[in-house]
Amino acid sequence: MDVNIRPVRRLEGEISLPGDKSISHRAIILSGIAKGRSRIEHFLPSRDCMSTLNCLRSLGVNIHMIDETTLEVEGVGQGGLKEPGDVLDAGNSGTTMRLLSGLLAGQPFFSILTGDVSLRQRPMKRILQPLQQMGARVYGRDQDRFAPLAIRGGPLKPIDHTMKVASAQVKSAIMLAALYAQGQTVIREPASSRDHTERMLRYLGKDLQTTNLEICIKGGGQLQAGLITIPGDISSAAYFLVAAIVVRKSKLEFKGVGVNPSRRGIVDVLRKMGAQISMDNERVVSNELIADIEVRSAELSGIEISGKIVPTMIDELPIIAVAATQAKGTTTVRDAAELRVKETDRIHAIASELSKLGAHIEERDDGWVIEGPTPLRGARCRSHGDHRLAMALAVAGLIAREELFIQDAECVGISFPDFFANIKKIARH
Repeated sequence: MDVNIRPVRRLEGEISLPGDKSISHRAIILSGIAKGRSRIEHFLPSRDCMSTLNCLRSLGVNIHMIDETTLEVEGVGQGGLKEPGDVLDAGNSGTTMRLLSGLLAGQPFFSILTGDVSLRQRPMKRILQPLQQMGARVYGRDQDRFAPLAIRGGPLKPIDHTMKVASAQVKSAIMLAALYAQGQTVIREPASSRDHTERMLRYLGKDLQTTNLEICIKGGGQLQAGLITIPGDISSAAYFLVAAIVVRKSKLEFKGVGVNPSRRGIVDVLRKMGAQISMDNERVVSNELIADIEVRSAELSGIEISGKIVPTMIDELPIIAVAATQAKGTTTVRDAAELRVKETDRIHAIASELSKLGAHIEERDDGWVIEGPTPLRGARCRSHGDHRLAMALAVAGLIAREELFIQDAECVGISFPDFFANIKKIARH
């Protein structure tokens, strides 16, 4: 599907955000191994999350869809999963593959995890190595570097593991495996990554200890089913936050957005660049902090983005690159080499596509240097099959001088199926 985006005069209205993608994955997995019936509200029925849902069904978990975003999950308990009769397909979802690798490592049966062409090229050794240290028999293609993954589950031992890269997926895979280990597992991060797994484990009754960058989790016990209400996805909000900032005379509102401190880097960075973003009515729902957000158009200035804030906004850096093209001065993004092993090489892809629009962007090994402000022109762009790149380019199209065409834009369905419908709703031509 190709989509054309026309420039707009202003943006106005309220954005209906989908449920948080990261939390939706974890809600399905953890309620599946909890004891009793859980209800999940505001679930994200995107392709990635449906991959997780279908894998849990293949593992013997009964999941009833009350409506498109409301589910009831009959938890089988920590020891109740069943050997799948076929290969488990994670589609394009790295979260599905990596988290399920940890979960399946401790199961008393054999399973195989695969995915699409893109996912089979993404690094998996960072997951398999700590699982193998726990005694898991897990194997991947090309000396454990890539999927498909073969997992002969069984008894696990606890480990004391120091991660080389801050990654919520690696951390969560180890924590899920640790639920099945005999004793206490310790995980140390080099910097804080999103902590949704820790929060949901606590919410469902698991006692775990976190101090600074260290997590201690004991095996055994049972998670207890409950009501899980998923907040609006701040990663999805990011595109419209930037759109409202760079399109003159704009104002947008968002209700019930997840503002977990480990995910709020996008707001902090945009404010530092000069954005007018207000957060009101902060409250805690299902152990996650949420708030209502309002944003208005503003003049931006270039800054340096590096260090500990990068893991809190790794998925939002492509849209920050778009914002930087409209900021006065130089914006430098460093310490973001992880972007090269996402759905595509996002560092190269965003530099290539924004250059087509006339942006002054220099690709670096671990990020970009962007000079602004720069008027953008229309062009024919490629999504590279990456949902976050497609949405970032759509925002660029709202301020381009001519129409912008995005090839293969259907990939937005991976995380935000109603993205283009929301643009139409708020655009004032």
